Amino acid sequence: MAPRGDVPGPDSASRTLVLGVDGARRIVQCGPNVRAVLGREPGELLGRAACDLVAEEGKAELEAMLEAIGAGQERRGMLPVLNRGDMVSAIVTAQPMLGGDADAAPAGLLYVQVALPPSERYQDPALMRRALLDDPLTRFADSLDLDQSARKIVDVIVPHYCNAASVLVLESLVAADEVHSESGSAVMRRVAVTSDDDNPAWTSAFPVGEVLVFPEGTPYHEVMDTARPVHKPHIDGAAAAAIGKIWRRGPAGELLTDVSMVLLPLIANDTLLGFIACTRVPGFRKFDLYDVEIGMEFAAGAAIVIENARRFSRERATALALQRSLLPNRLSAPSSVEVRHRYLPGSKLVEVGGDWYESIALPGARVALIVGDVAGHGVRAAVTMGRLRTALHTLANLELPPADALHVMHELMIELGEQEPHFATCVYAVYDATTGTIEIASAGHLPPLLAGPGGDNEYLRVPPAPPLGVAGGAAIESREFTVEDGSLFVIYTDGLVENRGRDIDDGLARLRAIFGPESVDRPMEDLAKATLAGVYADQHRDDIAVLIARLRRLPEDRCASWTLPADPAAVRRARGLVRARLADWGLEDLEYTTQLLISELITNAYRYAHGPIELRLLYERTLVCEVLDRSAALPRLRRAEDDDENGRGLLVVSQLAHRWGSRRTAAGKVVWCEQVPPGVDPEPIDLDSTWPGESHHLPG
Repeated sequence: MAPRGDVPGPDSASRTLVLGVDGARRIVQCGPNVRAVLGREPGELLGRAACDLVAEEGKAELEAMLEAIGAGQERRGMLPVLNRGDMVSAIVTAQPMLGGDADAAPAGLLYVQVALPPSERYQDPALMRRALLDDPLTRFADSLDLDQSARKIVDVIVPHYCNAASVLVLESLVAADEVHSESGSAVMRRVAVTSDDDNPAWTSAFPVGEVLVFPEGTPYHEVMDTARPVHKPHIDGAAAAAIGKIWRRGPAGELLTDVSMVLLPLIANDTLLGFIACTRVPGFRKFDLYDVEIGMEFAAGAAIVIENARRFSRERATALALQRSLLPNRLSAPSSVEVRHRYLPGSKLVEVGGDWYESIALPGARVALIVGDVAGHGVRAAVTMGRLRTALHTLANLELPPADALHVMHELMIELGEQEPHFATCVYAVYDATTGTIEIASAGHLPPLLAGPGGDNEYLRVPPAPPLGVAGGAAIESREFTVEDGSLFVIYTDGLVENRGRDIDDGLARLRAIFGPESVDRPMEDLAKATLAGVYADQHRDDIAVLIARLRRLPEDRCASWTLPADPAAVRRARGLVRARLADWGLEDLEYTTQLLISELITNAYRYAHGPIELRLLYERTLVCEVLDRSAALPRLRRAEDDDENGRGLLVVSQLAHRWGSRRTAAGKVVWCEQVPPGVDPEPIDLDSTWPGESHHLPG
């Protein structure tokens, strides 16, 4: 690897000569280090024209800079200066002198800055210490990102301390796990690499992002094993080749030939986090023990920066894991219903709050749509939210009506309030895609918005009730609405329509305008984005949850129902009806199983209920068979003994069906079972609905 060259960069070690120039553009004063910068004696320069300092191709530019001095202006440029006949690139600054005696003082000053030759780099310990420890640590200590911090560390240590450097940390640190005592065999990850000449060989032999275990017999293994700095003043060709052979990495051995190396351990709170590998290539001064001492001072500060980034990463990973565990991973709905959601926490530090949303597909082409809001912010509100969401998800699967489910939730909040006061608002809706009706109950929540396919919209009037957990007040009641096919149903939390700078009425009007006549044919994803437009820059916003559903009925040809008399012949008739309908739907493969399931369900209805029996088949992604009777007693699965004559019907249903269940209705109950047609995914993943969680801070 060759040295960078003779052009001093802004942070390079350099030497500067100051020259005084009079009005005739002749050198009248000369700094003390003229020999070191230009290789000449002071007498050789005094009285000569300033343009004699540079080669022929630089004279015109220097003349222009000298003319600027006369006009009281400062100029700077890169010029080829002469050093004993050789041409060296230098940064030349021309600066006018203002005031003073014109006869006694020069008209201006020339600052000639050249890079130190390789043999003289890293000679001044005070300069090296100041470059490493004064300003740079405060410059990169403000970053809490591990990769950015590591990059800033190597950008400081190169070129002030060495020619090439890399930062390696424990892989467990990158994964935001707890860091335990590690040895030389620890799994490491290289997070930053740089060199002062941008030689691609370094990043090729030591790639960023590489995860590895250093083999025994290498200096890298030694620094992790001892947690002490490893100083290799000179690695000759044989030693470098040995390292490359042990490591099975020949290019590394070539780069390390004749270099000087120091490995600086990164230790914070008595914990080894990794190390910085520092290398000086041939032609530069070799590392000595004083260099090691300076490097360890820098590594101590860098370790604190890395440790802070590690802790931040761990806390962020914990918050994200909490969020992903508390919020639903996916939304489910009947095939005729399209659902989108948005979630935006009020805090950027803790990315979870008290708002939640649910879309739960229910048997019979129905879907439960829920949005709730626990009072408060942060982790405490999120924990309560997680309890309520889990309980409400269970109640939805038990198929309780919305008002009954919210009443149970209210009792739960009263119980939780005995330990710590809490209250929450919630809106719970169940849409039936076979009838086109939606049943809604609300506990202290803002009204749902329903936008019809004709462009009209309104906030639905739901019977009011106090928030969950607030004692007293009216009972929770539900109301049923008939929904036009293709309508948009929007439920949300108050953070969407209210903040410190906007009245809630203005927010409600804004939301209503989004779902105006133009929203009828607008893609759901565009509508979801529009609901959050403008809220990202609001620093005082509350948590936000939004659920949008485009409600469509199940096609009539995918639903069939029959009313059967309560007599034994109903089973035979039902089998014939089912066989014919499955043939129409192309589900002959399910014919035998479906007939057996229908026989068991209708037989149970005939034995334990009175009055007519209704049979219904629904075919969307799955095939659902429902039997409705007049008895409110729900069936219970039990295992029959060998000598029992009854009790095996539901066991057969549970074994043959994908899933089964029952629910009460106003007139009795429904017992249902579900089958999955061959080659069909019963719960396909909707990739467009996986927006929040990992990227909810981005408006795009």
